[in-house]
Amino acid sequence: MARAAGARGRTRWRGRCGRCGRGALLACAAWTAGWVLAAALLLRAHPGVLSERCTDEKSRRILAALCQDYEGGALAGDLCEDLCAAGRLRYRRCLYYERGKKVLQADWRGRPVILKSKEEAFASFPPLSLLEGPAEEGGQDVLEAELLLLVAGEVRSALGLELSRSRLGALWPRGRGPRWRRQLASLWALLQQEEFVLLSLLRDLSRHALPVLGSCGHFYAVEYLAAGSPRHRALFPLDGAAGGSPGGRGQAKAISDMALSFLDMVSHFDNDFSHRLHLCDVKPENFAIRSDFTVVAIDVDMAFFEPKMREILEQNCTGDEDCNFFDCFSKCDLRVNKCGAQRVNSNLQVVCDKIFRHWFSSTLKSSAISFQLQRQLREAVRECADPGGPAGDPQRAAPKVFWKLQRLLQASLRELQEAGK
Repeated sequence: MARAAGARGRTRWRGRCGRCGRGALLACAAWTAGWVLAAALLLRAHPGVLSERCTDEKSRRILAALCQDYEGGALAGDLCEDLCAAGRLRYRRCLYYERGKKVLQADWRGRPVILKSKEEAFASFPPLSLLEGPAEEGGQDVLEAELLLLVAGEVRSALGLELSRSRLGALWPRGRGPRWRRQLASLWALLQQEEFVLLSLLRDLSRHALPVLGSCGHFYAVEYLAAGSPRHRALFPLDGAAGGSPGGRGQAKAISDMALSFLDMVSHFDNDFSHRLHLCDVKPENFAIRSDFTVVAIDVDMAFFEPKMREILEQNCTGDEDCNFFDCFSKCDLRVNKCGAQRVNSNLQVVCDKIFRHWFSSTLKSSAISFQLQRQLREAVRECADPGGPAGDPQRAAPKVFWKLQRLLQASLRELQEAGK
């Protein structure tokens, strides 16, 4: 009897311990998951924390390995010959390494370009399964159809878009010469890089995005433009285009021209494609200014079309702060603890907050623009940028404040023109 009671006691004790163990395990798992998520967000927001040291020696080794793969017949591209044989594409300096991504500056036939790749080595990209076996005669039509499906899947994964066959066809090489298989292998590595896919699809469609100039293996080239920086008084290097003193007419005109181009870019990305293009990382470093003051987005790793944006935002949450994806915000529905798929702020609001505030947040006594117009610009930017102010519903308020800002900036240019006579 005593042994039975003791056995029952041990069983109850084991049950309680089992429940405690499971509870502790769940708590530990939740704690670990929370730290992993926090670390991932920290690295996404501040990638420099674990960035590699950017060196010329390593950059040259990376390009040498690329050329070795080219000469060995593993990869191809329209820039390979210039880089690896003719000497018309020459490495200049390393710009940065970031979470595996390599960004290098080079000279291509006398013009500065940027070479980019998401990974250092060609072998780091999973190969195209269709190319793993020997080529079969008579199977080219099947390969073409299967390739179309695979490319469509990569574009859907990268951008959230369903593209027509004609648009997809532009993404792979035509003709089936001796280099066709290595061209496909190279293109497959490029298609696994979201920025390459986005820039390729925007080619000839947007003056505010960099066109892809060519590629070699997994590296692709874009035009080099000097990026902005918060260390610049006007955020962007003007290379003497502004003229005059820092507070003079030249810089005031440059800022007005740049601000109007930012507005044009916002309108273009919101309205001119089949889906709105959302900018989730707005800062001077991700933009550049051409000599005619056209704004160009030079880093679009964090730009997403509407379908992909909805997929990113629609996550579990316990409050609105869980629904903030860098500069793209959503709202938490506490009834189901789910973030809304609809972005609640706008590209315009973020540009006003991150760019225009720097230009128009204070009155410049030395400016050639009248005090009244400066005050109106300052108030319009505050209305645009402040989510708690009159523009609390950015999607509804955006058109009104957009036209107000455009009108005031055009008025400032007229004032400057009159003052210059």
